[in-house]
Amino acid sequence: MATLTFPLFPLSTVLFPDGVLPLQIFEVRYLDMISRCIADDSPFGVVLLTHGSEVRQPESVERFLPSGTLASVQETTASKPGLLQLVCRGGARFRVLASERRPNGLWMGTIELLAGDHAVPIPAELQGAADALDRVLSSLHDVPPKRWPVAPPFQLDDCGWVANRWCDLLPLPYQQKHQLLMLDNPLIRLELMHDVLEDHGLITS
Repeated sequence: MATLTFPLFPLSTVLFPDGVLPLQIFEVRYLDMISRCIADDSPFGVVLLTHGSEVRQPESVERFLPSGTLASVQETTASKPGLLQLVCRGGARFRVLASERRPNGLWMGTIELLAGDHAVPIPAELQGAADALDRVLSSLHDVPPKRWPVAPPFQLDDCGWVANRWCDLLPLPYQQKHQLLMLDNPLIRLELMHDVLEDHGLITS
């Protein structure tokens, strides 16, 4: 499989395909990165930070898990000079084959894209997860669309999409979210999320 090179953004979050990621950017390294991404219409990679800070600290080097999700810039707002607010959308998952930090602190990664989820209809025994998500989405009618935590089009009949949206919405540990992200089988991901929803009393068997 062909390899690609993209800038990496270590964050204390996990982005799922089709997920919504709001960001506030003020560091020069990331302002430059976003400017290039917008100019080239290219994505950047979101990876889970495991050591260090999202904001660059003297004598501290970020460490991150070697896999993540591409993010594309959807909206930008410059509320004041040097501060950029973004809304990004999750794309393909990837594995980092090699990475290096440039002198300005920006990480670049040589990555291999991973196959997307194949479409899997939701089986009857897991329908409760889709129905509960539908109720959550229906409750957003009073919220401005730009502030929705889930972006349309909604795919409530697809295992991967429903599982991913619950991963977005529930306050699970980030390591657990990352493990769910990297599962290749969307049906198993939804089964695991269905169990979590039952444990939290959000659905019943």
